[in-house]
Formats: sequence, structure tokens, C-alpha cells
Amino acid sequence: MKTIHKDGETASLFLFDHADELVCGVDEAGRGPLAGPVFAAAVILDPANPIAGLRDSKKLSEARRDALAIDIKTRALAWSIAQCSEAEIDELNILQATMLAMRRAVEGLRQQPTLALIDGNRCPVMGVRSEAIVKGDDKVPAISAASILAKTARDAALADLHSLYPQYAFDQHKGYPTALHLERLRLHGVSPVHRKSYGPVKALLYREEA
Repeated sequence: MKTIHKDGETASLFLFDHADELVCGVDEAGRGPLAGPVFAAAVILDPANPIAGLRDSKKLSEARRDALAIDIKTRALAWSIAQCSEAEIDELNILQATMLAMRRAVEGLRQQPTLALIDGNRCPVMGVRSEAIVKGDDKVPAISAASILAKTARDAALADLHSLYPQYAFDQHKGYPTALHLERLRLHGVSPVHRKSYGPVKALLYREEA
């Protein structure tokens, strides 16, 4: 595993050095929320069919993310989205669950890459050679694309959870520990989709059992 700490210009040179590789970008969404799965995506972009406007999904509006997600799914050479459930997060811990979701995303690609570029400072254990790039989601287009797919998939999943559990307002806070979410959690208790290993949820369960 290799970790790359570089600015945008150097990162571009780094990618040029791997021009003969079949490269996929990998990123996750949903490590911080108190509820719902953690998602990961892997994307192999087509150099002959570039997509303008790719960047860290957190820096894009919801409408722009949704539009880019369609472009990515239409124009990329390959893409894959995977997840780890709340139960897996509670069993493995969020770091290991995130690594597993990333591995599942890479293994789900219809073309297997020769190199996976991972956002962050850790790489999942998998059969594909991988390199971690700190803040890669705003430096490497393939990682930006993966960031967008992971984020839009998770937001869609939380919208579905809102239809099942409207009392928690998942459509508004997407599971993150906002004041609204914590208020609804105290009011309605822990749902089946809350992460029971997370502090605020665990504390509430402890009080309910006491």
C-alpha cells in the first residue's frame, strides 16, 4: 500500500505515470451517520469520454451530484456501488465495514482494474493493487466520480428509510447526528436501522435497559 500526499498538479503527474494502468477510483459515503448503511463506489473512467465538473461530492449541490451521477453511469467504462449494513458496521466497526464496502465495490466492477486509487490514508485488503491518496476526492477525477456515486446512492437509501420511518426525518439529516436527529431519536427510541455501536445510540439503549 502506498499513500500519496500531493497537490493537484503533482497528482495529475502521478496519474500520467500510470497511463498504462486500468485505474479505478474508490470512495465511501456515510461513515459519520448514526443510521443506515455505509456505501462505497468504484469507477473506471473512459479517457476518450471525459466528464466535466467532477470534484468532491461534498462540494457539489444535490442537483449537480444527481446530474453527474447519471453522466458517470452512462459514460464510465465501468462502475460499481456496494454497501455494508448497520449490522455489519456494529459487528466489524465502521473502519473495517468501510474497507469491506470498498472491496465489494471494486470486486463488483465488470472490468477488473490493475490499480485502485483509494480516497484517504488507508486501503482495503483485496486482490487489486491499491494506493491511498489523501483528499483524492478533489484531486483525482475517478475518485471524485466514485465519491459522487457513493453519496447519491446513500442519499437515495436514506430517502427510502424515511418512507419506512418518517418519524426520524431521515430525508432532512440523512442519518447524521444533527440536533433534529438526536431529538427524534430521544423521542421515538432506537429504530432497526440505527447503528447500535455509535455513542448516542448506545447511550440511549443503555438508558432504556437501565
